[in-house]
Amino acid sequence: MAIPSIGLPVDLRDLHRNPLTEFKKWFSLFVKSGEDQPEAMTLATATLRGFPSARVVLYKGVSPAGFRIFTNLDSRKGRELRSNPRAALVFHSKKLNRQIRVEGIVRPMTRSAVAKYFQTRPRMSQLGAWASKQSSAIANRDALIHRLRHYEQLFSGKKVALPDHWGGFLLVPERLEFWIEGEFRLHDRFEYTRTLSKTGKPGPWTRVRLSP
Repeated sequence: MAIPSIGLPVDLRDLHRNPLTEFKKWFSLFVKSGEDQPEAMTLATATLRGFPSARVVLYKGVSPAGFRIFTNLDSRKGRELRSNPRAALVFHSKKLNRQIRVEGIVRPMTRSAVAKYFQTRPRMSQLGAWASKQSSAIANRDALIHRLRHYEQLFSGKKVALPDHWGGFLLVPERLEFWIEGEFRLHDRFEYTRTLSKTGKPGPWTRVRLSP
């Protein structure tokens, strides 16, 4: 008896040899499906001692260099990404019963690339990056609003500058897994892996099917 999967492809040959190309195809399907906030992704980091933490953030694009992550550098995830530069991402579509996992090393983005993205953010989000001492204790919400009003006045009538404490990272993938829900929990799982040289040059991708 053949065990069908919910959605296709179900054969390794149906997936593109480049997992980033396959990722873009899947993410496009997530968007077209009407999934609520398809850009929401879970970002997992860890301290230097290996204590993990995870949170949902927004997907900001991928290039051949890696997945883009922007944050306050003094936040918990910012500190962990700098001290232990490895991370993982999870994308999930309940409507399509699909999931994508990404794991790899983390590298800082150039300040020019961060500044270019920062200027595309809504102005209030730019001001919020100045007002919020992310992950630090705060007396109350009024204190946060007071800081926001301060920076509204400071940058009144001019472009909001990029804060020194706000930056970006590239998650350079070494492993991606594409998961499709199957009946009786006999899911389809496809794994891509590669290694990076000491100079950071990526090797070729290999693909295998994993047991569910």
